[in-house]
Amino acid sequence: ENVSLLFKLYCLTVMTLVTATYTVALRYTRTVETELYFSTTAVCITEVIKLFLSVGILAKETGSLARLITSLKENVFGSPTELLKLSVPSLVYALQNNMAFVALSNLDAAVYQVTYQLKIPCTALCTVLMLNRSLSKLQWFSVFMLCGGVTLVQCKSAQATKVQVEQNPWLGFGAIAIAVLCSGFAGVYFEKVLKSSDTSLWVRNIQMYLSGIVVTLFGVYMRDGAQVLEKGFFYGYTCYVWFVIFLASVGGLYTSIVVKYTDNIMKGFSAAAAIVLSTVASVILFGLQITVTFSLGALLVCISIYLYGLPRQDTTKIQSAETKNSKERLATV
Repeated sequence: ENVSLLFKLYCLTVMTLVTATYTVALRYTRTVETELYFSTTAVCITEVIKLFLSVGILAKETGSLARLITSLKENVFGSPTELLKLSVPSLVYALQNNMAFVALSNLDAAVYQVTYQLKIPCTALCTVLMLNRSLSKLQWFSVFMLCGGVTLVQCKSAQATKVQVEQNPWLGFGAIAIAVLCSGFAGVYFEKVLKSSDTSLWVRNIQMYLSGIVVTLFGVYMRDGAQVLEKGFFYGYTCYVWFVIFLASVGGLYTSIVVKYTDNIMKGFSAAAAIVLSTVASVILFGLQITVTFSLGALLVCISIYLYGLPRQDTTKIQSAETKNSKERLATV
């Protein structure tokens, strides 16, 4: 399906702005609000809202309630194999989040921030290996430049965190390695599923969000089960918390659109730009000071986005099996 460059830029811009706003709003709810809510329940509610939004958009796409019900019966409830296929990224993301928590508990915050940025080149590597794409030397250079830029941008906030508990660096590095691999694999796997068939994006979202709800409910039970039963599922929720959840839901939908019509690498660049924007916003709202390190990191992020966006061969589509076979035959000559 041909999509205009203007539409792609629009989706990337909206995703960047929504992500940046979400980051600032989330920081507000976790630092300014006096009564903290359960983050696990917020993640679960986010999945539920994304599911309902996807159903609503699919209803508009199908044009009638009868067609919507038919589509859901055929593609969702009548296709357990497809549901199972879309449960893979949900499970992998859950593993990633848990490994990231283990890594942060066993590594200095600055080391964690630096090593976790390896998810950017890992995503590029998974894109090349799983989707049969190729990146130019300049694109690889821009990917690693982005990795360094994001590290510098987050360096100050990372150094400000002091961990007082006993740490196991080997466990921390092992966990961060698993988290990085999970991040790259899950994103590219979802992209492969989206682009390997003509199934509607919103049907795919519904399939993934259904499994996501199950996974996040399990997370609520394992991490905050006793407290949720004692204080209630919506304990600590305010209008600001609901605003954060709404932003996360809209951001999740735009993320799937960006993955569908661009790729996971561009999603990474958009997320990096959002980090820069949210940090600048934090200067105004929370009094955060701009440092030379941040300025250099922001400059590297901007340059890397420009370099990666230079005219090149389209890499947002999966190569056909025929093209792949022809390359293999050429390699054997």
